[in-house]
Amino acid sequence: MKKISILGLLIGLAIVLAGCQTGADSTKAAGTGDIKVFEVGNTAGLKVLKMGLIPADDAAEMLRNYEPIQEYLSEKLGIPVEIQVTSDYTAAIEAMRAKHIDMAWFGPFSYIIAANVAGAEAIVNGVKESTGSATYKSVIIVNANSGIETLEDLKGKTFAFVDPASTSGNLIPRKMLIENGIDPDEDFSTSYFAGTHNAVQYAIANGKVDAGASGDNVHQRMIDSGEISADVNKIIYESEPIPGSPIVVRGDLPAEFKQKIQDILVNMDQQTIHEVDGWGGIARYQKVTDSDYDVIRETAKILGMDVTSAEAASK
Repeated sequence: MKKISILGLLIGLAIVLAGCQTGADSTKAAGTGDIKVFEVGNTAGLKVLKMGLIPADDAAEMLRNYEPIQEYLSEKLGIPVEIQVTSDYTAAIEAMRAKHIDMAWFGPFSYIIAANVAGAEAIVNGVKESTGSATYKSVIIVNANSGIETLEDLKGKTFAFVDPASTSGNLIPRKMLIENGIDPDEDFSTSYFAGTHNAVQYAIANGKVDAGASGDNVHQRMIDSGEISADVNKIIYESEPIPGSPIVVRGDLPAEFKQKIQDILVNMDQQTIHEVDGWGGIARYQKVTDSDYDVIRETAKILGMDVTSAEAASK
């Protein structure tokens, strides 16, 4: 009996020491500057994390561009991640309200509608490599052959907006036009919503429309890729900086899980960041809060635009 007791003590001591050593190694890894350790598990009961994207680009291209973030999140969270591009901004908001998606990439204006309607909560946005800023701008673009040189010249011309819930493709350009004495509902011979930023740019390039509104990030990306030419799609006016498009989560998810997703995005490695072309020249992701988008709420209020229902995203 004595031999068995001594053997048991030795085994127990070995287990304790092994556990201490494992704990020390984990602490060391988490404390290094190059390695960030995230505990897999504790996924708020989700077996799959579903992320929605507003249609800023061709849907198939967006899904290809976002594959690296899909793989990255799945690895860090320890569960599969599914990404879908919704048909329009309203569909993305409704999907979050119905809990068909848990996470989304919204524009600033669609975010404040989603916050009111679907309980969306902004957690991060991207800091640009080119400027070191987490902002972008709305731009008014014209076809170089349209004869338009100033905003005043837009009167009587044809004009394309992006989507009713687009920030740089509707909310901010409307503000700019009104401030410069142009009624966006009365002063164009024809105006319409093209659906995506790309569609606006193509319509201008092909002469289908004289002018339109888009984001400067999309405009530059399409020039860099050769999809449009700066000699044809010419910027004549730009807005003040706009807070960057946020990545959001459902507000009713457990706080610890939301914090985990936020930390994973903020600590994303450079290789993954640069592989995600759809996020456009991003150097890193920074934490944001709902109040960072109050300026968008104030702009919507000034313009008398509804932000209290999902239908507001389609008006």
